[in-house]
Amino acid sequence: MTETFARVADFTLNRSVDEMPDSAKEAAALMMLDTMGILIASGPMEAGVIARDTAALLYASSDPAYSARMLFDGRPVSLAGAAYAAATQTDNLDGHDGYNPTKGHIGVVVLPALAALAEHRPDLTGPEALAAVITGYEIAGRAGLSLHASVSDYHTSGAWNALGVVAMAARLRGFTSEQTRQAMGIAEYHGPRSQMMREIANPTMLHDGSGWGAMVGISAAVLAERGFTGAPAITIEAEAAAPYWVDLGQFWQVEHQYVKPYPICRWAHAAIDAVRAVMSANNLTHAQIQNIRINSFHQAACLYDGMPGTTSQAQYSLPFAVAVQAIYDRIGVEHISGAGLCDPVVEEFLTRIEVVESNRHSSRFPQGRWADVILSTSAGRVFESGDIHARGGPEAPISRDEVLVKYAEFATPVIGKARADAIRKAILGWVDSNSRYSDLSQLIYYP
Repeated sequence: MTETFARVADFTLNRSVDEMPDSAKEAAALMMLDTMGILIASGPMEAGVIARDTAALLYASSDPAYSARMLFDGRPVSLAGAAYAAATQTDNLDGHDGYNPTKGHIGVVVLPALAALAEHRPDLTGPEALAAVITGYEIAGRAGLSLHASVSDYHTSGAWNALGVVAMAARLRGFTSEQTRQAMGIAEYHGPRSQMMREIANPTMLHDGSGWGAMVGISAAVLAERGFTGAPAITIEAEAAAPYWVDLGQFWQVEHQYVKPYPICRWAHAAIDAVRAVMSANNLTHAQIQNIRINSFHQAACLYDGMPGTTSQAQYSLPFAVAVQAIYDRIGVEHISGAGLCDPVVEEFLTRIEVVESNRHSSRFPQGRWADVILSTSAGRVFESGDIHARGGPEAPISRDEVLVKYAEFATPVIGKARADAIRKAILGWVDSNSRYSDLSQLIYYP
């Protein structure tokens, strides 16, 4: 066992909630609420329905001790099946949190893993739930940094957020250090090293691989718990990986996640924000706009450029998202699904948008997500946004109240205001030392 893994195991298994800063706990609760809103809103969508039905068909358990109910569904499946279904569902509504340096997402697996594992922890307190959430974020984020530094290809989040799921399982199921080590190795070995840019080029329900990341993480934990071996995880134990773990327990990554204002790939957000700002500052309507030139980084310029025919294409399209924002001054679930995919006003406006790669913006990725726009009106006026960073992260934060408004906007239409409010109160209440996780569990299983 390396010194680095010993540090990881000690943090995962032994760092008490009282040793975690209040700021990290508050951030963790807010991220869980934000993710819950997306999970709820994605429930009726096709990908979520397929994922839950498939989990019931393929990923059930013969032992209640390894079973869990699917969120907002109630059918019992295996622990891994429940985590898979919820993470796949959430992943297919691209409005959940992310972490710039990893080019990916953590909360999308943390919430499903917490819910599945907590089924067997009736005594779980709110602060202990937050400690598990923080552990998942801190381990997953560093595993992502280590993986991206060690390979040339750009892999989806499932390739590394699986290790965060293992850490949560190890903490909540009382693993030994050796069991944790084996589980980390199994999860890293089987983590879905799927190619992100391949999905960008051909948007489908595969999205960011996080459904499989959640399933692999829980499966690896159960295997190690029963004696299966698989260590080491080289993203932790390789000598070259050590620098990515030295600040564990000192720098709290959970406090540096971004929240998405729109359910669209964040690579498009800077351009959306730039157009939004120019139109607002100059009191423009979409009818006055003759054309928009968007300058952004390489990955953003690779996003889908036509009129999308599916929700997946819509969420990975920069010009479509900009068009919707310009026309409707918001981007909601109704715009990226159903009739929104054949909106003739949006389709016509797409012909006015040009996307160009900018070396200046590319050089600042992945630390930043930048764009600038040049907007010309039919009256001959030209407006330039200047360089704009996507809102929602440390560089351009949105307020706590804005996150609460976003949660309500996504959750309330699906489950009603009273239930949405009760869920919000329960999750944000986890920071209270007297809170119980069970206050939430009674609200999240019936459809």
